[in-house]
Amino acid sequence: MLDFAIFAVTFLLALVGAVLYLYPASRQAAGIPGITPTEEKDGNLPDIVNSGSLHEFLVNLHERYGPVVSFWFGRRLVVSLGTVDVLKQHINPNKTLDPFETMLKSLLRYQSGDGSVSENHMRKKLYENGVTNSLQSNFALLLKLSEELLDKWLSYPETQHVPLSQHMLGFAMKSVTQVVMGSTFEDDQEVIHFQKNHGTVWSEIGKGFLDGSLDKSTTRKKQYEDALIQLESILKKIIKERKGRNFSQHIFIDSLVQGNLNDQQVLEDSMIFSLAGCIISAKLCTWAICFLTTSEEVQKKLYEEIDQVFGKGPITPEKIEQLRYCRQVLCETVRTAKLTPVSACLQDIEGKIDQFIIPRETLVLYALGVVLQDPSTWPSPHKFDPDRFDDESVMKTFSSLGFSGTQECPELRFAYMVTTVLLTILVKRLHLLPVEGQVIETKYELVTSSREEAWITISKRY
Repeated sequence: MLDFAIFAVTFLLALVGAVLYLYPASRQAAGIPGITPTEEKDGNLPDIVNSGSLHEFLVNLHERYGPVVSFWFGRRLVVSLGTVDVLKQHINPNKTLDPFETMLKSLLRYQSGDGSVSENHMRKKLYENGVTNSLQSNFALLLKLSEELLDKWLSYPETQHVPLSQHMLGFAMKSVTQVVMGSTFEDDQEVIHFQKNHGTVWSEIGKGFLDGSLDKSTTRKKQYEDALIQLESILKKIIKERKGRNFSQHIFIDSLVQGNLNDQQVLEDSMIFSLAGCIISAKLCTWAICFLTTSEEVQKKLYEEIDQVFGKGPITPEKIEQLRYCRQVLCETVRTAKLTPVSACLQDIEGKIDQFIIPRETLVLYALGVVLQDPSTWPSPHKFDPDRFDDESVMKTFSSLGFSGTQECPELRFAYMVTTVLLTILVKRLHLLPVEGQVIETKYELVTSSREEAWITISKRY
């Protein structure tokens, strides 16, 4: 089955306009190194399938042909960029549209983001302020949810295996639903209902459209459409309730409602944040804890920082900001896990990367998973080493890729805070330990996850 990332790009191609039927006889398209189509109709899709994922296909392609490569999606030319240097030549820091958001909106067939530059800038600011204000207002909630998970783990015998992926998804669902949509989701049954619909929508946009199986199965199609309608219905109800009223708890939707957006824009932005925020938060929490279980030294250093910053005092937003090493751990988690391995944009005007001309309307992929494992940028790239981010130039490079600073997507910024609070609570009281003999295989999709459940064990510090 083709993975989510493949479909995300495929669907984006269908959305952006008329397909260009560029089918060359030569091996190099537009002078850019790469491969010719395997099949006339599907281009190199069979090669991507055989590689296992789009990310793994791009790893092989860049190893063979260098930092700028080309291949074919159907009859359309695609260019992939695979080093920091070529990405810096292409990334526009003033761009207001987030590639991750653009992909998800395409998959859901949302189109309200196609506004002017000023409109997109305004919406970006609203989005960012929504994350900042809702996190500030709900910091105590994140602490409460983290402490509830800690209490649950403390009740387990030390030999018990903990299903980490399952618990992190549940934690992320509770966090995101309450911070985005409010007190309705204090009820666990509401969270479970949301999680069920979220899972249906997230899985089907990754498989059912591409192979046509969703349209061929009336049962599955109805389940998907019903789930999406139910999610939208929940959001519409909450949007209506929050309009023109003041609440003691500021939630993400409030910032959108108070902005100069129409109801459809508020619906779409809150839907995208809910879908992506849950998955990115869950996977960042999962991978961070997985890596901590395999590195006793890193976990010890993190514990020492937490103890030094908080001691026996309360955990506050101001002191959370002092956890510099924790932030390095999370940045290294994103890098090592290749959390979001592929991003994409459409070349709106003819451009040039090195000596290569990229034609207008070419789909350009940012092979972030390739870039994050490039040994020329990251020495010992497969080693989990948060200390590498002690170097300001390394953090600057990381920020230029959109994983930190002003260019990071709002969902990732939210996930950083959620994961920081959770790690502070857990590491303060627990040793996080691996399950002996477990090998965690990686599943590369739009957000990287473990292929099977990731298990850990715990022991009490005191």
